[in-house]
Amino acid sequence: MNTHTEFSEDANKENVIQPKKKWKTPHTFVILVAIILIAAAATYFVPAGEFNRYEDKATGKTLVEAGSYHTIASKPINPLKIPVAIYTGIVDSAPILTFMLIIGGAFEIITSTGALTALCKKLSKTFSKKKYFVIPVFLTIFSIFGFTMGMSSEVMIFVPIGITLAMLLGLDKVTGTAMIALGAAIGFTAGILNPFNVGVAQDIAELPLFSGMGYRIFILIVLLAATSTYIICYAKKVAANPEKSIIYGIKEDQEYTFDDVSDTMSKRQIGVLVIMVACFGILIYGLSKLGWYFEEMSALFIFMGIVCGFVNGYGPSRIAKEFGEGAKGIVVGCLIIGIARTVEVILSDACILDTIVYGIVNIVGVLPNSIKAVGMFLCQSLINCVIVSGTGQAAVTMPLMVPVSDLVGISRQTAVLAFQLGDGFSNSVLPMSSSLMGYLAVSKIPYSKWLKFMLPLFGIWTALGCLFMLGALMIGY
Repeated sequence: MNTHTEFSEDANKENVIQPKKKWKTPHTFVILVAIILIAAAATYFVPAGEFNRYEDKATGKTLVEAGSYHTIASKPINPLKIPVAIYTGIVDSAPILTFMLIIGGAFEIITSTGALTALCKKLSKTFSKKKYFVIPVFLTIFSIFGFTMGMSSEVMIFVPIGITLAMLLGLDKVTGTAMIALGAAIGFTAGILNPFNVGVAQDIAELPLFSGMGYRIFILIVLLAATSTYIICYAKKVAANPEKSIIYGIKEDQEYTFDDVSDTMSKRQIGVLVIMVACFGILIYGLSKLGWYFEEMSALFIFMGIVCGFVNGYGPSRIAKEFGEGAKGIVVGCLIIGIARTVEVILSDACILDTIVYGIVNIVGVLPNSIKAVGMFLCQSLINCVIVSGTGQAAVTMPLMVPVSDLVGISRQTAVLAFQLGDGFSNSVLPMSSSLMGYLAVSKIPYSKWLKFMLPLFGIWTALGCLFMLGALMIGY
């Protein structure tokens, strides 16, 4: 036995420098649970309080009474009740989760027919020599949906089309998702004719409905230009070096293969596309004219998926199989949305949600007059972290912000602008946003990867938001 040799080998092993493990961003579940724990901890040191609320007889909305905030007995959450709150969050999110499962199933049926891919292949040939032009075109189209009918969660329906077209043009699915989802987000934020944010806020502020439209059109144009430039720069970087894609190496990237896609469409595929166009037309009419929501939309997509399957020659069992596969692929995304809802459940149950809103609104009062308008915008962005619903945020904050704006000499129109910008921008980065988590679930882009893509653009949007607020003061908006 050569002990010297063994000793030398052991010494060499000790001298070998082990490569450092690369830090990985935690799973979205881990991020959400960390936020939930922070919210639960906050219930122990943030005083409980609430505003008086009343029902506006003219509109039927439940509004907050300005100046009515008062403290109440503290209700900290028992740590053992956190899993119960998670369950409650998932149950409360049932309508959108059901809608997502149905979308996943219906689109799997449609995707399996090859009709959608064939259509996108034809579009890719049209844009082949100017493929980056497709980005501002799609952003503009979906911004119209955003500022007219307030498209937000519904945008996930169209994401597969954007992804397929982007991949056929040699771009990545982040680009495909962004040119659809961010278009709707920009339109929703600019809110030219959006009844769900500007409409509600102006009604509470006692302003003529959709007044001040000219400045909001200017805001939309600027946002479209800035967002188009950002996405195009990212797309060109990825086209030149695919390893620069933020999702490079993720397994799901390999599911998009188009080598066997025919350049011609069969009669069955044309029939599938006709049904899709007809159903999308019905969808837009229902949303804009009939007040449709998740129930009606879900029913329409069940119908569309089944009919498209039969038109393509599928039997009942094949339709059921494809639907099940599509729904299965979106389950994790559904759970993420449900778990994200837990934050609001905890803050509401502990009665500290109103306290947080009250504290943030009071920040505006202590700011210098020169930046009070910017402060209102930034405060609304903070409030959006705990009240993600645009309509809900308007009902809570506008009765508080209107008196503040009157006292500090800022017009009510500017106060509405602060609300719509604060509500809109952060919806594209907050894990509590159901619309964000919805289209990420459909596109299968991890939240951490999307955040890496979005944070620089969110910084640009926020800077532009500050400039828009200063511009509103300068023009006496």
